[in-house]
Amino acid sequence: MACNFSFPPLTPEQIAEALHTYGLAPTANLRAEDIANPQPDLLPAVISNFLATVVDPTGADDLDGQLGFDALASLDNPEHYMEGIRVLRLHKRASRFLESIQFPGFTLRDLLRPDPRRLVQVLSALINFLYYRDDKLALLQPIIHEFPNLDERCMELKAKLAEHQKAIADHELAAQMEEPMVQQLEAEVNSLKQKLVEYNKKQLALRANATAINDKKEETHRKRALEEKKTARAELKNAEKIATQSVQEKTATLEIYSKGYEKLSKHSTKIQALQEQVTATKALEKEVKARKTKISDESVEIMALDTKIIEWDGKVHEMEEHVKAKEKKRDQIVADENQKLAALSSEVEWKLKCLEPRERKVEETIAKATKLCAEVDSTRTDAAEELQLIYAKFQQIGHAFTCYKDNFKSFLE
Repeated sequence: MACNFSFPPLTPEQIAEALHTYGLAPTANLRAEDIANPQPDLLPAVISNFLATVVDPTGADDLDGQLGFDALASLDNPEHYMEGIRVLRLHKRASRFLESIQFPGFTLRDLLRPDPRRLVQVLSALINFLYYRDDKLALLQPIIHEFPNLDERCMELKAKLAEHQKAIADHELAAQMEEPMVQQLEAEVNSLKQKLVEYNKKQLALRANATAINDKKEETHRKRALEEKKTARAELKNAEKIATQSVQEKTATLEIYSKGYEKLSKHSTKIQALQEQVTATKALEKEVKARKTKISDESVEIMALDTKIIEWDGKVHEMEEHVKAKEKKRDQIVADENQKLAALSSEVEWKLKCLEPRERKVEETIAKATKLCAEVDSTRTDAAEELQLIYAKFQQIGHAFTCYKDNFKSFLE
């Protein structure tokens, strides 16, 4: 036989003998005269046997035909079309195979009503393909003998591949199950951001009110005595202390957000590492055992990360309650300050009538009080700048978390 595949015409006797040899003859008494004077059902029978035994022994290609029968369900009398569908499927499969061996031009007429010359050409192509395949298999026999357990090894690798594919599917399912939790966490974080923005707005409003109160106090200080000024200075120090405590609490809140962001970053890094390990499982012949161990380790790490996410979720809820308590406390302080200011205004109005002789001494005291107020304003300005720096840091954390969220969402997809 030649090394390159070709299909020279064979005689009817050679064709009949080859069909019997390869088990493709439709009947046991097929003769050369049947090929020289063919019947319409000869070629469809031979091609059906050829496709069933040589091309698709497992019958997997029959799934394509099931679609055709499903489509027939929309017809009134599908049984009238079953034979036509079967013939069309047979022609399509035969034509696809013949084109793959460089024998184009196989028509439906060649299948149903071939002339003797065309029948000999088609059958010669099929038989020459079988000869060519036998030659190639004969060349591969020494290699096959060197690996006697190759089929068992292939089955083992297929089983391991199926096992890893199942593990991949389990990981994908776990990621899908985690997606609602991640979305809920994102919603809660967004809610906290919104509440923080509202809290900052309220703080700005309180700051404006404090400025107005300071303006009123400055106007009152011009008419008050030294004793009242000392009391006001003590109250200002108390207010400054409360503002400092508020800044410290916000700093602690930002530290908690930073820790949460670091945990989410570590979570993202570990998930990316897991994705790389899943991709590397394609090299099963070299790293099957190692990949199986790594996948088990990553499963344990994912469970640990899930536990950390739940813990972080609890901390977020706890922080939300803490913010609510601080807002309530702040509102109470503002109400108390307003009440004190009203009482102080009444008292000042009464005392102003009694303190006219001491006006000059009060003016000297006012100069000292003005200096103290300037110092308080300077301290308040520094605190405001520190708050702005803290807010800028929080915005950076929020932006980084948004980037992480987009990357994590892309990973889940």
